[in-house]
Amino acid sequence: MAVLEIYIARHGETEWSATGRHTGNTDIPLTAQGEQKAAALRARLAKVQFDTVFSSPMQRARRTAELAGFPDPTITDLLREVDYGQYEGVTSKAIHEVNPSWEVYSDGSPGGETPAQIYARALQFTALAATSGSRVLAFAHGHILRAIGAAWIHADIKVAGGLMLDVATLSVLQDDGHRLITLWNAS
Repeated sequence: MAVLEIYIARHGETEWSATGRHTGNTDIPLTAQGEQKAAALRARLAKVQFDTVFSSPMQRARRTAELAGFPDPTITDLLREVDYGQYEGVTSKAIHEVNPSWEVYSDGSPGGETPAQIYARALQFTALAATSGSRVLAFAHGHILRAIGAAWIHADIKVAGGLMLDVATLSVLQDDGHRLITLWNAS
């Protein structure tokens, strides 16, 4: 059996990610620092030959892909960030003032995606990636990538809440007969 590796890269910093605002459907650019960190991914990724490169349709993910050396990724909505509904643009701190126990992977967002919908999309992406070559690269967003990590190892979606994922980081999922997370949140 051939080994499958899926490299996942979170986009560089945006103004909203720097301030902790949930950024789902709002299409905002990288900051100057975000562009620098995204470009720093290039040296690490240049050493690897990929069969397929995917990206979220959002400009922050596409620009990260471009700066990392992949200007023409295949765009898929499966990698778009979680739809935060009424919590779009709101910080977790502000949400917790109203709903102290809120957690996106347990509760979803009013008017946005449910945990089951997030998980289903994560599973759809892992199935797509598994049929796209032996080495795949995906550029996307923090919450959907954390859900993909949990889905990859067949863990409950709530496990994604315990997976920290900083901006402009790289993680690797592997299947050599056993699904593993072999690298997580590496800068």
